[in-house]
Amino acid sequence: MKNAWSKAESSEFIAKYGDRWGESLALRTYSSQLLGAEKTLVLHGGGNTSVKDNFVDVLGRVVPGIFVKASGHDLATIEPEGHVAIRLGDLCALRDLPELSDKLMVNEIRTKLFDATAPTPSIEALMHAFIPSQYVDHTHADAILALTNQPNGRHIVRQALGKDVIVVDYFRPGFELAKAAAHAFELEPKSRAMVLMKHGLVTWGETARESYERTVNIVTQAEEYLAKNATKTLTRKAATSLEQSRERYLRIAPVLRGLMAVRTADMDCPYHRFILRPLLTKETLDLVDGNGGREMALTPPLVSDHLVRTKALPLWIDAPQYDDTKKLMEQISHALAKYRQGYDAYVQRHANRLPKGLQRFDSTPRVVLMPGLGVVCAGKDVAEAEVVRDITARTLSVKAQIAAVGEYEGLNEQQLFDMEYHRLQHSKLDSGAMRPLRRSVALVTGAAGALGSAICEELLKAGCHVAASDLPGDRLTSFADRLEQTYGARVTAVPLDVTDKSSVASGYDQVVQTWGGTDLVIANAGLAHVSSLADMESQAFTRLQKVNLEGTLHILAEAARRFKIQGTGGDIVLISTKNVFAPGARFGAYSATKSAAHQLARVASLELAEIDVRVNMVSPDAVFAHGDTRSGLWAEVGPDRMRARDLDERGLEEYYRKRNLLKVPVTAEHVARAVLFFATRQAPNTGATLPVDGGLPDATPR
Repeated sequence: MKNAWSKAESSEFIAKYGDRWGESLALRTYSSQLLGAEKTLVLHGGGNTSVKDNFVDVLGRVVPGIFVKASGHDLATIEPEGHVAIRLGDLCALRDLPELSDKLMVNEIRTKLFDATAPTPSIEALMHAFIPSQYVDHTHADAILALTNQPNGRHIVRQALGKDVIVVDYFRPGFELAKAAAHAFELEPKSRAMVLMKHGLVTWGETARESYERTVNIVTQAEEYLAKNATKTLTRKAATSLEQSRERYLRIAPVLRGLMAVRTADMDCPYHRFILRPLLTKETLDLVDGNGGREMALTPPLVSDHLVRTKALPLWIDAPQYDDTKKLMEQISHALAKYRQGYDAYVQRHANRLPKGLQRFDSTPRVVLMPGLGVVCAGKDVAEAEVVRDITARTLSVKAQIAAVGEYEGLNEQQLFDMEYHRLQHSKLDSGAMRPLRRSVALVTGAAGALGSAICEELLKAGCHVAASDLPGDRLTSFADRLEQTYGARVTAVPLDVTDKSSVASGYDQVVQTWGGTDLVIANAGLAHVSSLADMESQAFTRLQKVNLEGTLHILAEAARRFKIQGTGGDIVLISTKNVFAPGARFGAYSATKSAAHQLARVASLELAEIDVRVNMVSPDAVFAHGDTRSGLWAEVGPDRMRARDLDERGLEEYYRKRNLLKVPVTAEHVARAVLFFATRQAPNTGATLPVDGGLPDATPR
């Protein structure tokens, strides 16, 4: 392991944070970020660090304190405020208690905070307090777990690291572990570090650098031991190429995603879907196609912290029938049913240990392994799925290391359950309760325009994953880049030409590759053209027909095929227009082609209802812009309308405002909210048209 400590960088942290937070916490922040940057040490909020230092209270008294990483904070990005200050003397006094429940422990820790509004410190705050050194670092180092997670792990740790490293048997994180660690430290106070069996590594020092470098040195020792003693290798039973793996995933992901969805009692929203993230690499193919891969994979996680993300065990699907979709669906369905039954039985066996008021997880696996394909990871949203994927990648890598030197051994079932249903672990999870579309994926065509951009933003605010599609180019790229700054991995740009069937299919494939499938399609792409019927050129009419009509057909047809494969219903919203019901002069090509598209959507509502796909239309009037994004339609239509009425741009907007009954401007946000009404299934609508026009009697659907 590389020693990344830099004297210059550490000085920069002191200069940046020292005046406000003090030098000790500035260096604590620096060394914590060094640890967090190394993915073989910690992942996604794992591990914790602390520093002991004096704290000056409101009365000006100097009080001994300890700054401990707050639960859920990520060491890679932690700032000084991510370490919470607690009264050290009060924490140390708790060691005299014979026992302390998790609930009481949290209460005691919170009542000892210097700031009552601070977040809750790490579950292992007491362990940090009981070890007397100024700096304490705790990581879940891969190389250490590769030593401990073996049948004779204690002996192997001693052999690899020497006698000056303490070895502590497994205890569930909390008060019991803190007392065991403190007792072990007192017996061997001159030790370099402490290994917690099937849990990780603890190092300490009187400086941040000393503690950090002890971690580096001990992990390096473990890595060298593993490399020296690696004598076995996995051999492949089959040779699947990465190209073949990716092609199979595109075909299988929607099937798997549909079968994984959890049935609900809500008739409007009958499924809780998952977002999928594949792990298709040479390493995973070596494992799933290798001798012993199944036995290796179907073992518990490396460390108990991972349980709330991955469950105790993954699902393995034997000998998938990739060439027969029907048989493959039966295989997956049967395997999922068996897994769910097994998980339900596991929860039932330990029901008396389930903490009161703690809700059990659903029975669906979060990790699926398939020979000839690789690994598929699932979460309620892409962030959760990414965490599962990263954990799974590290887990399989370490298990492969162990297979090269020995045999894997994880926690027993009772230990697994106690950590999977640990109240403090559940508190780390984001419920996402206020985001109704958290589990959904939307494809929006014409996304870079005024209406499309507003729709994308409204869906993202509701938690949706949005594939923003438009013609390839800087306009789409810059729009998606802007959204990604706020919404991160829930946005992807999908270059797509709706007039080209193969382009449409490729666009849907890109969404599958990114998130596993599609649940919501917003058909918004369209063109306008101003001309009287007498002067209209057939080429212009054909151009609008290809985009507005044929483009809509391509999007609807491909959506219908995809929704049927996925099997969990879906929603389509067509952005129609008031011109369907009240056409305007010199706007014949637009009115005719949009009317035809509207009729296609109505037909789709008839054809797709049997698979619970709802198709609805939103009919807006006169939206000129969304923020700085001007409407392409009004760029085409506006000059003609202004000349006809002798108005400037502001006057034209005022004219359209005054012509509706409510005398209000119609905005892109209004249209986006109408889309959201259908997307969140607020009422049992299909084949419906919702006007967004301020009240235009001539354009009322009838």
